[in-house]
Amino acid sequence: MIEGIGFAALMLTFGLALYGAGAAAYGARTDRPELIESARRAMLFSWPTISISALAIIALLLGSRYDIAYVAKVTNNAMPPYLRVTALWGGQAGSLVFWSWLLAAFASAVSMRKWDRDRDLLPWVTVVCMVTLAFFLALVVFVENPFSRLWITPEGAQLTAFFQPEGARAVIPSDGQGLNPLLRHPGMIVHPPLLYLGFVSFVIPYAFAMAALIVGRSDDGWIRVTRRWTLVAWLFLSLGLIVGGRWAYDVLGWGGYWGWDPVEIAAFMPWLTGTAFLHSVIIQEKKGMMKHWNMLLIILTYLLVLFGTFLTRSGVLSSVHAFAQSAIGPMFFAFIGLTFVISIWFLLKRWGDLRGVNQIDSILSRESLFMVNNFLFIMILAVCFLGVIFPLVSELFTGQTVTVGPEWYERITAPLFAGLLLLMGVAPLSVFGISSWRALRRQLWLPVAISLAVPAVLLITGMRSSAALLGYWLASLVGVVTLYEFWRGASARRRRHGEILPVALVRLAGRNRRRYGGYVIHLGVVLMAFGIIGIEIFQIETQGTLARGERLLLGRYEMVYEGLTRFNTSDGREISRAELSVFKDGRSVGQLFPRSDYYIVSNQPMTIPGVRSTLEEDFYVLLVGWEPIGRDGATFKVYLNPLVNFVWLGGVVFILGTLVAAWPEREQVPVRRRAAHAQAMPAGD
Repeated sequence: MIEGIGFAALMLTFGLALYGAGAAAYGARTDRPELIESARRAMLFSWPTISISALAIIALLLGSRYDIAYVAKVTNNAMPPYLRVTALWGGQAGSLVFWSWLLAAFASAVSMRKWDRDRDLLPWVTVVCMVTLAFFLALVVFVENPFSRLWITPEGAQLTAFFQPEGARAVIPSDGQGLNPLLRHPGMIVHPPLLYLGFVSFVIPYAFAMAALIVGRSDDGWIRVTRRWTLVAWLFLSLGLIVGGRWAYDVLGWGGYWGWDPVEIAAFMPWLTGTAFLHSVIIQEKKGMMKHWNMLLIILTYLLVLFGTFLTRSGVLSSVHAFAQSAIGPMFFAFIGLTFVISIWFLLKRWGDLRGVNQIDSILSRESLFMVNNFLFIMILAVCFLGVIFPLVSELFTGQTVTVGPEWYERITAPLFAGLLLLMGVAPLSVFGISSWRALRRQLWLPVAISLAVPAVLLITGMRSSAALLGYWLASLVGVVTLYEFWRGASARRRRHGEILPVALVRLAGRNRRRYGGYVIHLGVVLMAFGIIGIEIFQIETQGTLARGERLLLGRYEMVYEGLTRFNTSDGREISRAELSVFKDGRSVGQLFPRSDYYIVSNQPMTIPGVRSTLEEDFYVLLVGWEPIGRDGATFKVYLNPLVNFVWLGGVVFILGTLVAAWPEREQVPVRRRAAHAQAMPAGD
């Protein structure tokens, strides 16, 4: 019954998506406003209908309906209720429904905005949103149906289908397979939804950009309309990447937060183009420049969202994050190709209309530096893209799959990231229009002098890594320049309004949230840069097998193996947990309990590190092997991760800055309206 309601709602939403796209396009071509309005209502009602499908899946998951193939695959009796709910996005079919549910929610929200000034864009925004929704729903309805049941044919073969095959009988297993152990973590509650929110949100700016191209509008109206959508998409994608890094640090046993895994990179690539877009739209709004570039960036971001989703779900690449091999790969690839061709065709068609009204007058102007900034982002994107597709290309031409490792990515991207840090330190002090080296030097000399104190102190205290000294200087320069900009603006406001410095600072940021929110983001990047340099350059590690009572040394730390305990849990795990005493500089600093969880039903292990964490460093221990009980030997892999917690601290500051930049500003009442209103007020009011 529940599965029937869910599938019917899914089909209804699919029909609404097809009707909305068709009615909007036909209404625009034939100038029939009633059809366009009907399409808008179809877009509006797509979210309530698909919500019924999503709720039906959740009901089946919570109800242990193991006769439903999807439920049997992603849940079992040992899973708690909260993990059963998160299983909605823990498997292929459910995650596609969740993706579609989010898109329908955003499309419905867009349909309710005031369209008075952008009535010409409405039908084509509807077309883009509904075509994208229809595509994802087609994958669900025709390939990955979450409501299909398990059947056994008279010959004994097991199959899945929504309708009962002739002669087949239903199968009702007593238990399910359950989620992959890596997904049974609190990060599962927030990480995938955050990434999906980031991915799906970028559909809206793309839809407005394509609508502007189709109707031939060359102004920046579509950018103003979608500015907050883009910031929200970027916020969610940033949050997803940061939370994903923490999740990897906790459960993957990498000893770090980032392993240049293909699916990690797939989420990182649209973030790169989205970041470049957020920078370059400032130039279009202020100077009327870079219109071609911004259109290309938002198209590329949308395509990379589709490409990342394709990599995760097609099974073409091996990854700890990817779903299994699936038949949706060819359909996804065809949709990406068709979208690329149509988008580029409209862009080329309107190319002449998108010429800027100004041009770059100085190589040191802010618009010029922003262009270089975007170039570096695209270079990093190119490195990531080549690294991800290289296994596919090598297999195509040689028959062998050849992959590139983290060292390859780090060696090539490190200078590019250093260049971005340098620009973050220089660009805020440049000006729009004509900027000379003399004027820029006058602004730069004091921040440079102050920031050089950091590598000087590090050099005196014994640091000899030239890469680390350069990185810390660049990060310090960004921090000093950013704080200098806050101080300069707040001091000017204090002199003008007589406010105390903290009040002036808060009101300054409130008056220009986009600018000063961006500066807070830069401070977050500085903190993250300190952490990344620390763990990438100064991380040390060792491995050893210890008998009970033996010691292992790493840096200033010493650990003593006290023993191993093995026990079973009520949720179907067999746990092997080591007990370690940890000392730093000869002084006891506590105990750690690294363990290995073996999931009996799914026959899969998961390693949980023991971590002694301070702001200065993490002492990070993995239990990688052990002898049978009675021999009391165990093997450990141990990492010392300097400054890694600056990555998480910087991430928090980063997100706060994004919230400041995206926070809605109170609409200002024009002076003339206020004066007229004051004159009309009765005396004494």
